[in-house]
Amino acid sequence: MGRMRITQLLKATVALLAFAIAVAPACAPVFASGTRGSDSSGTDVRIGVLGLFHPIELTVSASVGSALMVRAGEERFVLERSSGVDSVSIRAADHVTVVTSGSRVVRAAELTVTGRKGEPVDFILAVPEKITRHYHGILKIEPSAGSLLAIVTMDRETATASIVAAESGSETPLEALKAQAVATRSYLVASRGRHAEFDFCDTTHCQFLREPPRPTTAAAQAVAATHGLVLVYDSHPIAAMYTRSCSGRTRTPAEVGLAAAAYPYYAVQCKHCLAHPMRWSSRISAQDAAALHSSDEAARLNIDRRLGWSAVLSNDFALKTERGQITVEGTGQGHGIGLCQSGAKAMAEEGADFRQILSHYYPNTTVVNWPAPAPGSRLDENANQPSAEHRPVR
Repeated sequence: MGRMRITQLLKATVALLAFAIAVAPACAPVFASGTRGSDSSGTDVRIGVLGLFHPIELTVSASVGSALMVRAGEERFVLERSSGVDSVSIRAADHVTVVTSGSRVVRAAELTVTGRKGEPVDFILAVPEKITRHYHGILKIEPSAGSLLAIVTMDRETATASIVAAESGSETPLEALKAQAVATRSYLVASRGRHAEFDFCDTTHCQFLREPPRPTTAAAQAVAATHGLVLVYDSHPIAAMYTRSCSGRTRTPAEVGLAAAAYPYYAVQCKHCLAHPMRWSSRISAQDAAALHSSDEAARLNIDRRLGWSAVLSNDFALKTERGQITVEGTGQGHGIGLCQSGAKAMAEEGADFRQILSHYYPNTTVVNWPAPAPGSRLDENANQPSAEHRPVR
Protein backbone atom coordinates (compact mmCIF):
# COMPACT_ATOMS: atom_id res chain seq x y z
CA MET A 1 0.00 0.00 0.00
CA GLY A 2 2.87 2.40 0.81
CA ARG A 3 4.43 1.95 -2.62
CA MET A 4 1.04 2.47 -4.30
CA ARG A 5 0.46 5.63 -2.31
CA ILE A 6 3.85 7.06 -3.34
CA THR A 7 3.12 6.24 -6.98
CA GLN A 8 -0.25 8.01 -6.78
CA LEU A 9 1.37 11.10 -5.26
CA LEU A 10 4.03 11.17 -7.95
CA LYS A 11 1.40 10.95 -10.67
CA ALA A 12 -0.61 13.78 -9.08
CA THR A 13 2.50 15.99 -8.82
CA VAL A 14 3.41 15.38 -12.45
CA ALA A 15 -0.14 16.24 -13.53
CA LEU A 16 -0.14 19.50 -11.59
CA LEU A 17 3.26 20.49 -12.95
CA ALA A 18 2.09 19.78 -16.47
CA PHE A 19 -0.99 21.92 -15.80
CA ALA A 20 1.16 24.84 -14.66
CA ILE A 21 3.59 24.61 -17.58
CA ALA A 22 1.48 23.75 -20.60
CA VAL A 23 -2.26 23.77 -21.03
CA ALA A 24 -3.95 21.62 -23.65
CA PRO A 25 -5.52 23.83 -26.34
CA ALA A 26 -9.27 24.20 -26.33
CA CYS A 27 -11.93 25.77 -28.53
CA ALA A 28 -11.67 29.43 -29.56
CA PRO A 29 -14.11 32.01 -28.28
CA VAL A 30 -16.41 33.67 -30.74
CA PHE A 31 -15.84 32.55 -34.34
CA ALA A 32 -13.07 29.95 -34.32
CA SER A 33 -12.57 26.39 -33.24
CA GLY A 34 -8.88 25.61 -32.87
CA THR A 35 -5.67 26.87 -31.28
CA ARG A 36 -1.97 26.36 -31.59
CA GLY A 37 -0.22 26.86 -28.30
CA SER A 38 -0.65 27.24 -24.58
CA ASP A 39 -0.03 29.72 -21.84
CA SER A 40 3.48 30.04 -20.45
CA SER A 41 4.45 31.19 -16.98
CA GLY A 42 4.51 34.85 -18.15
CA THR A 43 1.48 37.08 -18.06
CA ASP A 44 2.17 39.06 -21.24
CA VAL A 45 0.29 38.41 -24.48
CA ARG A 46 1.10 39.58 -28.01
CA ILE A 47 -1.84 41.13 -29.85
CA GLY A 48 -1.78 41.84 -33.57
CA VAL A 49 -3.68 45.13 -33.96
CA LEU A 50 -5.34 47.00 -36.84
CA GLY A 51 -4.56 44.14 -39.22
CA LEU A 52 -7.98 44.37 -40.89
CA PHE A 53 -6.79 47.59 -42.55
CA HIS A 54 -3.68 45.99 -44.10
CA PRO A 55 -1.88 49.29 -43.49
CA ILE A 56 1.00 50.43 -45.67
CA GLU A 57 1.49 53.45 -43.39
CA LEU A 58 1.20 53.90 -39.63
CA THR A 59 1.89 56.75 -37.25
CA VAL A 60 2.97 56.45 -33.63
CA SER A 61 2.51 59.36 -31.24
CA ALA A 62 3.26 59.98 -27.58
CA SER A 63 0.32 60.24 -25.21
CA VAL A 64 0.13 63.17 -22.83
CA GLY A 65 2.75 62.68 -20.13
CA SER A 66 4.49 59.80 -21.92
CA ALA A 67 7.97 59.69 -23.46
CA LEU A 68 8.47 57.08 -26.17
CA MET A 69 11.76 55.45 -27.09
CA VAL A 70 11.62 54.44 -30.76
CA ARG A 71 14.28 52.01 -31.98
CA ALA A 72 14.71 51.55 -35.73
CA GLY A 73 17.83 49.53 -36.49
CA GLU A 74 20.74 51.40 -34.92
CA GLU A 75 18.79 54.66 -34.73
CA ARG A 76 16.94 56.01 -31.68
CA PHE A 77 14.12 58.55 -31.52
CA VAL A 78 12.64 60.04 -28.35
CA LEU A 79 9.07 61.20 -28.80
CA GLU A 80 7.60 63.54 -26.21
CA ARG A 81 4.96 66.23 -26.56
CA SER A 82 6.92 68.78 -24.53
CA SER A 83 9.91 68.44 -26.91
CA GLY A 84 7.94 69.36 -30.01
CA VAL A 85 8.73 66.02 -31.67
CA ASP A 86 6.00 63.66 -30.57
CA SER A 87 5.25 61.43 -33.57
CA VAL A 88 6.87 59.20 -36.14
CA SER A 89 5.61 57.90 -39.50
CA ILE A 90 6.28 54.35 -40.70
CA ARG A 91 5.81 53.09 -44.27
CA ALA A 92 6.25 49.67 -45.84
CA ALA A 93 8.72 49.62 -48.74
CA ASP A 94 10.84 46.86 -50.29
CA HIS A 95 10.50 44.47 -47.34
CA VAL A 96 11.66 47.07 -44.81
CA THR A 97 10.12 49.86 -42.77
CA VAL A 98 10.84 53.47 -43.72
CA VAL A 99 10.73 55.55 -40.54
CA THR A 100 10.34 59.31 -40.73
CA SER A 101 10.59 61.70 -37.78
CA GLY A 102 10.92 65.33 -38.75
CA SER A 103 13.84 65.53 -41.18
CA ARG A 104 15.23 62.14 -40.20
CA VAL A 105 14.53 59.15 -42.46
CA VAL A 106 15.67 55.65 -41.49
CA ARG A 107 15.23 52.28 -43.19
CA ALA A 108 15.11 49.32 -40.80
CA ALA A 109 13.90 45.74 -40.71
CA GLU A 110 11.61 46.56 -37.80
CA LEU A 111 10.70 49.25 -35.32
CA THR A 112 10.01 48.98 -31.58
CA VAL A 113 8.41 51.48 -29.22
CA THR A 114 8.88 51.36 -25.44
CA GLY A 115 9.37 53.66 -22.49
CA ARG A 116 12.81 55.20 -21.95
CA LYS A 117 14.00 52.13 -20.02
CA GLY A 118 12.38 49.54 -22.27
CA GLU A 119 9.23 49.31 -20.17
CA PRO A 120 5.59 49.23 -21.41
CA VAL A 121 4.26 52.68 -22.20
CA ASP A 122 1.12 54.56 -23.27
CA PHE A 123 1.12 55.43 -26.97
CA ILE A 124 -1.20 56.29 -29.86
CA LEU A 125 -1.20 54.18 -33.02
CA ALA A 126 -3.04 55.28 -36.15
CA VAL A 127 -3.75 54.22 -39.71
CA PRO A 128 -3.85 57.70 -41.30
CA GLU A 129 -7.37 58.87 -42.24
CA LYS A 130 -8.88 55.54 -41.06
CA ILE A 131 -8.50 54.80 -37.35
CA THR A 132 -6.65 55.99 -34.23
CA ARG A 133 -6.33 54.01 -31.01
CA HIS A 134 -4.56 54.26 -27.66
CA TYR A 135 -2.62 51.30 -26.27
CA HIS A 136 -0.44 50.43 -23.29
CA GLY A 137 2.41 48.03 -23.87
CA ILE A 138 5.44 47.52 -26.10
CA LEU A 139 4.91 48.00 -29.83
CA LYS A 140 6.71 46.24 -32.67
CA ILE A 141 6.13 47.11 -36.34
CA GLU A 142 7.56 45.10 -39.22
CA PRO A 143 6.79 44.60 -42.92
CA SER A 144 4.61 41.65 -43.87
CA ALA A 145 3.30 40.75 -47.33
CA GLY A 146 3.42 44.33 -48.61
CA SER A 147 1.82 45.94 -45.56
CA LEU A 148 2.81 46.68 -41.97
CA LEU A 149 2.29 44.26 -39.09
CA ALA A 150 1.74 45.95 -35.72
CA ILE A 151 2.05 43.83 -32.57
CA VAL A 152 1.42 45.13 -29.05
CA THR A 153 2.83 43.10 -26.17
CA MET A 154 0.69 43.87 -23.15
CA ASP A 155 -0.04 42.50 -19.71
CA ARG A 156 -2.81 39.90 -19.71
CA GLU A 157 -4.95 41.98 -17.34
CA THR A 158 -4.63 44.99 -19.66
CA ALA A 159 -5.69 42.80 -22.58
CA THR A 160 -8.61 41.41 -20.56
CA ALA A 161 -9.84 44.90 -19.66
CA SER A 162 -9.51 46.07 -23.26
CA ILE A 163 -11.55 43.10 -24.50
CA VAL A 164 -14.24 43.41 -21.83
CA ALA A 165 -14.66 47.11 -22.65
CA ALA A 166 -14.94 46.31 -26.37
CA GLU A 167 -17.36 43.40 -25.87
CA SER A 168 -19.75 45.05 -23.39
CA GLY A 169 -22.23 47.90 -23.49
CA SER A 170 -22.17 50.79 -21.04
CA GLU A 171 -25.39 49.55 -19.42
CA THR A 172 -24.04 46.06 -18.61
CA PRO A 173 -24.25 45.33 -14.85
CA LEU A 174 -21.02 44.81 -12.93
CA GLU A 175 -21.62 41.11 -12.21
CA ALA A 176 -22.16 40.39 -15.91
CA LEU A 177 -18.93 42.27 -16.65
CA LYS A 178 -17.13 40.14 -14.08
CA ALA A 179 -18.41 36.97 -15.77
CA GLN A 180 -17.20 38.33 -19.13
CA ALA A 181 -13.82 39.14 -17.60
CA VAL A 182 -13.33 35.58 -16.31
CA ALA A 183 -14.38 34.10 -19.68
CA THR A 184 -12.07 36.48 -21.55
CA ARG A 185 -9.10 35.82 -19.30
CA SER A 186 -9.68 32.06 -19.53
CA TYR A 187 -9.40 32.27 -23.29
CA LEU A 188 -6.18 34.29 -23.11
CA VAL A 189 -4.67 31.72 -20.75
CA ALA A 190 -5.73 28.65 -22.71
CA SER A 191 -5.22 29.70 -26.33
CA ARG A 192 -1.93 31.51 -26.85
CA GLY A 193 -0.27 31.23 -30.25
CA ARG A 194 -3.37 31.31 -32.47
CA HIS A 195 -1.38 33.21 -35.12
CA ALA A 196 2.13 32.51 -36.42
CA GLU A 197 3.47 36.00 -35.67
CA PHE A 198 1.55 36.77 -32.47
CA ASP A 199 -0.77 35.20 -29.92
CA PHE A 200 -4.11 36.83 -30.77
CA CYS A 201 -5.63 39.32 -33.19
CA ASP A 202 -7.97 42.14 -32.18
CA THR A 203 -10.99 40.86 -34.13
CA THR A 204 -13.69 38.33 -33.31
CA HIS A 205 -11.52 35.64 -34.92
CA CYS A 206 -9.83 35.71 -31.50
CA GLN A 207 -11.41 38.34 -29.23
CA PHE A 208 -12.53 41.86 -30.05
CA LEU A 209 -10.07 44.35 -28.53
CA ARG A 210 -10.01 48.13 -28.47
CA GLU A 211 -8.36 50.58 -26.09
CA PRO A 212 -7.76 49.84 -22.39
CA PRO A 213 -10.57 51.40 -20.32
CA ARG A 214 -9.98 54.03 -17.68
CA PRO A 215 -9.60 52.65 -14.13
CA THR A 216 -12.86 54.30 -13.04
CA THR A 217 -14.98 52.47 -15.65
CA ALA A 218 -17.13 49.47 -14.78
CA ALA A 219 -15.18 47.26 -17.21
CA ALA A 220 -11.88 48.07 -15.48
CA GLN A 221 -13.42 47.52 -12.06
CA ALA A 222 -14.81 44.13 -13.13
CA VAL A 223 -11.37 43.01 -14.31
CA ALA A 224 -9.73 44.23 -11.10
CA ALA A 225 -12.34 42.47 -8.96
CA THR A 226 -11.69 39.14 -10.73
CA HIS A 227 -7.93 39.54 -11.08
CA GLY A 228 -6.31 36.25 -12.10
CA LEU A 229 -9.51 34.18 -12.05
CA VAL A 230 -10.07 31.66 -14.86
CA LEU A 231 -12.46 28.82 -15.66
CA VAL A 232 -11.08 25.28 -15.54
CA TYR A 233 -12.52 21.92 -16.50
CA ASP A 234 -10.81 18.63 -15.69
CA SER A 235 -7.91 20.64 -14.19
CA HIS A 236 -7.31 22.61 -17.42
CA PRO A 237 -8.26 26.23 -18.23
CA ILE A 238 -10.83 26.44 -21.01
CA ALA A 239 -10.83 28.80 -23.98
CA ALA A 240 -14.30 30.04 -23.11
CA MET A 241 -16.62 30.68 -26.03
CA TYR A 242 -19.36 33.30 -25.74
CA THR A 243 -22.07 34.76 -27.91
CA ARG A 244 -24.16 37.93 -28.10
CA SER A 245 -27.61 36.30 -27.96
CA CYS A 246 -28.45 32.58 -27.90
CA SER A 247 -32.15 32.50 -28.98
CA GLY A 248 -33.21 30.85 -25.72
CA ARG A 249 -30.94 27.81 -25.66
CA THR A 250 -27.17 27.64 -26.00
CA ARG A 251 -25.63 25.18 -28.44
CA THR A 252 -22.79 22.69 -28.43
CA PRO A 253 -19.98 23.00 -31.00
CA ALA A 254 -21.18 19.80 -32.71
CA GLU A 255 -24.60 21.34 -33.31
CA VAL A 256 -23.07 24.02 -35.52
CA GLY A 257 -20.40 21.88 -37.16
CA LEU A 258 -17.43 23.00 -35.06
CA ALA A 259 -14.73 20.69 -33.72
CA ALA A 260 -15.12 19.33 -30.22
CA ALA A 261 -13.25 21.20 -27.50
CA ALA A 262 -11.48 19.95 -24.40
CA TYR A 263 -14.46 21.32 -22.48
CA PRO A 264 -17.68 19.54 -23.55
CA TYR A 265 -20.00 22.51 -23.93
CA TYR A 266 -23.51 21.73 -22.74
CA ALA A 267 -26.72 23.17 -24.15
CA VAL A 268 -28.49 25.12 -21.39
CA GLN A 269 -31.68 27.14 -21.32
CA CYS A 270 -31.43 30.93 -21.37
CA LYS A 271 -34.58 32.33 -19.79
CA HIS A 272 -34.07 35.89 -21.01
CA CYS A 273 -33.48 35.05 -24.69
CA LEU A 274 -36.34 32.56 -24.65
CA ALA A 275 -38.73 35.30 -23.48
CA HIS A 276 -37.09 38.14 -25.43
CA PRO A 277 -35.52 36.72 -28.59
CA MET A 278 -33.47 39.05 -30.74
CA ARG A 279 -35.16 38.88 -34.16
CA TRP A 280 -33.57 39.74 -37.49
CA SER A 281 -34.12 39.30 -41.22
CA SER A 282 -32.12 39.79 -44.40
CA ARG A 283 -32.17 38.91 -48.10
CA ILE A 284 -29.62 36.73 -49.84
CA SER A 285 -29.24 35.15 -53.27
CA ALA A 286 -30.49 31.67 -54.12
CA GLN A 287 -26.88 30.59 -54.57
CA ASP A 288 -25.97 31.72 -51.04
CA ALA A 289 -29.13 30.15 -49.64
CA ALA A 290 -28.18 26.80 -51.14
CA ALA A 291 -24.91 26.85 -49.18
CA LEU A 292 -26.52 27.94 -45.90
CA HIS A 293 -27.40 25.40 -43.22
CA SER A 294 -28.33 25.95 -39.58
CA SER A 295 -25.80 23.32 -38.50
CA ASP A 296 -22.84 24.82 -40.38
CA GLU A 297 -21.15 27.78 -38.66
CA ALA A 298 -18.37 27.86 -41.26
CA ALA A 299 -20.87 28.31 -44.11
CA ARG A 300 -22.62 31.11 -42.22
CA LEU A 301 -19.34 32.92 -41.64
CA ASN A 302 -18.31 32.54 -45.28
CA ILE A 303 -21.51 34.30 -46.35
CA ASP A 304 -21.07 37.01 -43.72
CA ARG A 305 -17.50 37.69 -44.83
CA ARG A 306 -18.72 38.37 -48.36
CA LEU A 307 -22.04 40.11 -47.68
CA GLY A 308 -21.38 41.78 -44.32
CA TRP A 309 -21.65 40.58 -40.73
CA SER A 310 -25.36 41.43 -40.54
CA ALA A 311 -26.31 39.12 -43.45
CA VAL A 312 -26.87 36.02 -41.32
CA LEU A 313 -26.57 36.89 -37.64
CA SER A 314 -27.00 33.43 -36.11
CA ASN A 315 -27.57 29.73 -36.77
CA ASP A 316 -31.21 29.89 -35.70
CA PHE A 317 -33.05 30.87 -38.90
CA ALA A 318 -35.56 29.86 -41.55
CA LEU A 319 -35.47 30.53 -45.30
CA LYS A 320 -38.48 31.90 -47.19
CA THR A 321 -38.88 32.40 -50.92
CA GLU A 322 -41.00 35.35 -52.02
CA ARG A 323 -41.21 36.54 -55.63
CA GLY A 324 -37.91 34.93 -56.51
CA GLN A 325 -36.04 36.43 -53.55
CA ILE A 326 -34.73 34.53 -50.52
CA THR A 327 -35.49 36.01 -47.11
CA VAL A 328 -33.63 34.77 -44.05
CA GLU A 329 -35.54 35.23 -40.79
CA GLY A 330 -33.86 34.33 -37.53
CA THR A 331 -33.26 34.99 -33.86
CA GLY A 332 -30.10 35.48 -31.84
CA GLN A 333 -26.66 36.76 -32.72
CA GLY A 334 -23.52 34.67 -32.97
CA HIS A 335 -22.86 30.94 -32.80
CA GLY A 336 -24.86 30.51 -29.60
CA ILE A 337 -22.15 28.58 -27.69
CA GLY A 338 -21.13 29.22 -24.07
CA LEU A 339 -21.85 32.44 -22.21
CA CYS A 340 -24.81 34.36 -23.63
CA GLN A 341 -24.04 38.03 -23.07
CA SER A 342 -27.71 39.04 -23.26
CA GLY A 343 -28.69 36.33 -20.80
CA ALA A 344 -25.81 37.16 -18.46
CA LYS A 345 -26.92 40.79 -18.38
CA ALA A 346 -30.46 39.74 -17.46
CA MET A 347 -29.24 37.33 -14.78
CA ALA A 348 -27.14 40.08 -13.21
CA GLU A 349 -30.08 42.48 -13.26
CA GLU A 350 -32.08 39.83 -11.37
CA GLY A 351 -29.41 39.57 -8.66
CA ALA A 352 -27.12 36.74 -9.82
CA ASP A 353 -23.41 37.16 -9.15
CA PHE A 354 -20.69 36.37 -11.67
CA ARG A 355 -20.06 32.88 -10.27
CA GLN A 356 -23.70 31.94 -10.67
CA ILE A 357 -23.69 33.28 -14.23
CA LEU A 358 -20.59 31.29 -15.12
CA SER A 359 -21.94 28.15 -13.45
CA HIS A 360 -25.11 28.38 -15.54
CA TYR A 361 -23.47 28.85 -18.93
CA TYR A 362 -20.39 26.67 -18.28
CA PRO A 363 -21.73 23.71 -16.24
CA ASN A 364 -19.20 21.57 -14.35
CA THR A 365 -16.42 24.16 -14.51
CA THR A 366 -14.56 25.68 -11.57
CA VAL A 367 -13.26 29.22 -11.05
CA VAL A 368 -9.67 29.24 -9.78
CA ASN A 369 -6.80 31.66 -9.44
CA TRP A 370 -4.21 31.58 -12.21
CA PRO A 371 -1.34 30.71 -12.29
CA ALA A 372 -2.34 27.32 -10.95
CA PRO A 373 -1.81 26.64 -7.24
CA ALA A 374 1.45 24.98 -6.25
CA PRO A 375 1.36 21.17 -6.02
CA GLY A 376 -0.33 20.09 -2.80
CA SER A 377 -2.20 23.36 -2.23
CA ARG A 378 -5.95 23.71 -2.42
CA LEU A 379 -7.79 25.33 -5.30
CA ASP A 380 -9.47 28.67 -4.71
CA GLU A 381 -11.56 28.25 -1.55
CA ASN A 382 -14.36 30.22 -3.17
CA ALA A 383 -14.32 28.01 -6.27
CA ASN A 384 -17.42 27.83 -8.39
CA GLN A 385 -18.32 24.18 -7.84
CA PRO A 386 -21.09 22.81 -10.11
CA SER A 387 -24.46 22.53 -8.45
CA ALA A 388 -27.06 19.78 -8.82
CA GLU A 389 -29.26 21.85 -11.13
CA HIS A 390 -26.37 22.42 -13.55
CA ARG A 391 -25.53 18.87 -14.61
CA PRO A 392 -24.75 18.09 -18.26
CA VAL A 393 -27.71 18.18 -20.60
CA ARG A 394 -28.11 14.74 -22.21
